[in-house]
Parts: sequence; C-alpha cells; structure tokens
Amino acid sequence: MEWIERWNQAIDYLEAHLTEDLDYGKLGTIACCSGYHFQRMFVYLAGVPLSEYVRRRKMSLAAVDLRQEGAKILDVAQKYGYHSPTAFNRAFQSVHGLAPSKVREEGSAVKAFPPLAFQISVKGAEPLTYRIENKPTLRLVGRSHPLNQEIEKNFLEVPQMWSRAAQDGTVQRLAQKMDVPPMGLFGVSACNQREEWRYYIAVSTTQPAGEFEEYLLPAATWAIFPGEGPVQDMQELERRIITEWLPNSGYEYADAPDVECYLNPDPEHARYEVWIPVVKRAE
Repeated sequence: MEWIERWNQAIDYLEAHLTEDLDYGKLGTIACCSGYHFQRMFVYLAGVPLSEYVRRRKMSLAAVDLRQEGAKILDVAQKYGYHSPTAFNRAFQSVHGLAPSKVREEGSAVKAFPPLAFQISVKGAEPLTYRIENKPTLRLVGRSHPLNQEIEKNFLEVPQMWSRAAQDGTVQRLAQKMDVPPMGLFGVSACNQREEWRYYIAVSTTQPAGEFEEYLLPAATWAIFPGEGPVQDMQELERRIITEWLPNSGYEYADAPDVECYLNPDPEHARYEVWIPVVKRAE
C-alpha cells in the first residue's frame, strides 16, 4: 500500500539523518502531510512520541559507538547533537539505566531500539461513524495560545488552556456569542508550515470579536467523526481514525487545521466531533 510505503520512506529518511537536526516538515512531505500531522499520526501509529523515538534511536546507536575501543563520550555526545555532556548523560541514563562511562564495563547491559517498520494490520471490528462535508470558511472568535513544535508537550498544555478558560469565565462569555452552527466550542490546532503554531478555543459567530481574537477556519473538506462520553475518550477516537480509518479511506491529510467541536459542556457525558481535513488520495 502506497500509504505504508511513504511512512517507511519517512523512517528511512529519519534514519539517514539521525546525526543532524531533523526537519519534521521534510518527514511530513515524504509522508504527504504537514510536519504537525506527521508528529500527530506518529504517536498513534508507533505508540510513542516522535521525539522520544528519535531519542531512543540515538541512544541505541550511541551505546554501540561507546563500546568501540578509544571512543570518547564527548565525541559521541556531539555526534548525536548533544553539546552538553550533562544533557547527553541524562538522555543516555533515561534510556539505558546506566551512565555512558559504564558501557564498556564487563557485564553492563544496554537496550537496543531497532528502526520502526510500518506494516498493514487488519483492524476495525468496531464500526467508525463518519461523514464527509465540504465547508466554506468559518469565522470563529476566541482566545489563542502558542503551541510547541514537539506536539507531545501540547498534550499537557492544551488541557491547562481549557482549564484556565473555564475558570476565568472565557468559556461562558464565548458561549454567549454562539449564533452560527455548529453550536459548540471549538478547539482548533492551527499548525501549518507557514505560520506560528497556535491553538484556539473559539466559537462560530457573526457577533463582533470584542475582547476576543478573530480566526478564519479555512474552507476545506472534512471527515467528521461524532463521539460521546467522557472527554478523555476523544483520544481513543482519534487513535482509531489514524490507525484504522485513514490508511484505507482513500483520503489523506490536507494542509488545514485539526478541529475538535464540543457540542455540550459536560466533560463526563460530552457530545463532540473530531474534524479531520482531508483530500482525495492520488491514484
């Protein structure tokens, strides 16, 4: 399958450039998506964040290098992009459980993390409900916050944004502005190759922005997946979209934001939608 082949080509590129500063955008280009979407999908496909996978691969190879006669810790550290011996020592110990200086001692054990290889896996016993919609540009107003280029850090920061917005009254004031369907609170990850990555908590409205920012959600084709239950279940829905639906859907990610739409405010019994921007996959 071409989709799997592209991802394996991206891993080949990553392996060939492990001793350099990795270009996440280039990885995305090989896999036919943005650098943001590449990182996001990688978490679900590999079960580990991309930055953690890279760290494990570097430390796996560093252990091999350090076993060579005459190898110097500082040289190996610099080879894999660590200009601080302290940072290299910390990274090495977090992976192997021992200091780099102990590697050549008799009986010392280190871990090997081979390169990933993606394969087709038959899944999908449980159905996934979705619809495809072409939507025009949607005007949103709300608050935005910068996102980190390593998206796993945002898994902690985004829930904190929502918590602050609920506590300081932002959510309540935004809810009063909703007057254009869908009538819900949006969480928008606006992460493209051209602008600073930002996360918006916003609503669709015709009212003046006032104290809030205006954001135009671009016109796009969306695969929209409804869900309900605890908000935490949304991550499982997103995992299934990436690992079960997308590879066999005939679509691939478009260069547009990811969208979550919360249709009611109860975090334990939520109704929500996950919007994935898509384009038809080239034959």
